[in-house]
Amino acid sequence: MKEAIHQFGGLVWHITRKYLRDRTAAEDTVQEIFTEIWQKAGRFEPSLSSPNTFVGMIARRRAIDCLRRQSRQPVFEPIDEAPLAAASSPSPANESVPGDPDAAMNALKELPDETRNLFELHFRLGLTHGEIAEKTGLPLGTVKTRLRRGLIALRDRMSARTPTIEPAS
Repeated sequence: MKEAIHQFGGLVWHITRKYLRDRTAAEDTVQEIFTEIWQKAGRFEPSLSSPNTFVGMIARRRAIDCLRRQSRQPVFEPIDEAPLAAASSPSPANESVPGDPDAAMNALKELPDETRNLFELHFRLGLTHGEIAEKTGLPLGTVKTRLRRGLIALRDRMSARTPTIEPAS
C-alpha cells in the first residue's frame, strides 16, 4: 500500500483538489480513494488501461461523488438571537403539534407493530437505515420503504384528527 501511495499520491491529490476546494474533504476523499484502489486492485486489466488511468478514474469518480454529497447538504446560516427570545415565549402559534398533544401517540398506536418497531429503532434509538437493516435482518430497501410508508400513514392519521377551521363567510 505504501508503494501505491508513493507512486500515485500526487496524481490522486491533484485530481481530488481539482474537484474539492475544502482541504479536509479532499483528505478524507483521498483516503477513500486509496481504500477503493486497494479493494479493486484485482480488477485492474493492464491490457485495457495503464495503472495511472485506472487510479485516475477511481479518483475522479470518488471526488465527484464527494462533491455531489456536499451539494446535497444544507447550508446553515447563523441564527439571529433577537428572534429566538421572542420565539421562546409560549404561545399557541409556537405549538409544534396542533390540537390534542396525545394525537401523535394515539396515531402511532394504530400503525402495524413492525412499523412501530422500526420507528422505535430509528427515532428513539437513533439507528441509521443500514443499522436497522443489520439488526432486523430486513433488506435496506424494505426498511426505508416501511419507514417512509409509516410516516405517510402517521401524517394522514394526524391530519384526519386535526380539525379544519372554515373561514367565516
